[in-house]
Order: sequence, then C-alpha cells, then structure tokens
Amino acid sequence: MSGTTAALSLLGIALIAVAGVYGAARAVRISSGALGAAPFGSGLEPVEHAVSRFHVRWYAVTMLFLAFDMEMVFMYPWTRVISAMGPGAVIEMFVFLAVLVAGVVYAWREGALRWT
Repeated sequence: MSGTTAALSLLGIALIAVAGVYGAARAVRISSGALGAAPFGSGLEPVEHAVSRFHVRWYAVTMLFLAFDMEMVFMYPWTRVISAMGPGAVIEMFVFLAVLVAGVVYAWREGALRWT
C-alpha cells in the first residue's frame, strides 16, 4: 500500500467516524425546535441593559489585573531558565516586580482602589 493510498484510507475512516458521531447525535437528541431567549447566568431576569456602562473605578482594577496577569506570563518562562541564566535573571525579575509594586503603591496612594 502506497503512502497516498494509506492517507486517503485514513481520511475516509475519519470522515466515516465523524459522520457516525453526527448521525448518533441527531438520533438521540430530544427536540429540534429553537429555544426561546432566556437569561444565561443564574436564571434571574436581568436588572439592567446588557450594554450598560461600568463605573470608572473598575478600569483601575482592570489595569491592575492586567499588570499582574502579565507578571505571571513573564514569570512562568523565567522559572524554566533561571538556573541557566544565573543571578542576573533573579535581579531582572526583582526589578520587574519592583516596577509592578510601584504601580500598585501609586494606585493605592491616588485612591484608585477606594470604593467609597
């Protein structure tokens, strides 16, 4: 059997398997009618419009979240190369963390994290 024939056979088997799964799903489904619109979360009716505006204090919290999210994006690969890079990598990471902490201290001092 040549490589092309084997590849086409495998593709045919995969297509038959996918068609079988779709056929089984169609055979065992309960209803085919469209569902009516309903609230998603807890099942309660919404109290405000879906495109309502957020209070401005949420933007500071969002920026802090993104800053610390980026911290984790950089720290995971850093943990993999720290032994190969030596003490320079440790110093660079602590400088990076110091910049993030300075941002949090600034936001805290300016009152961005106060809710009242």
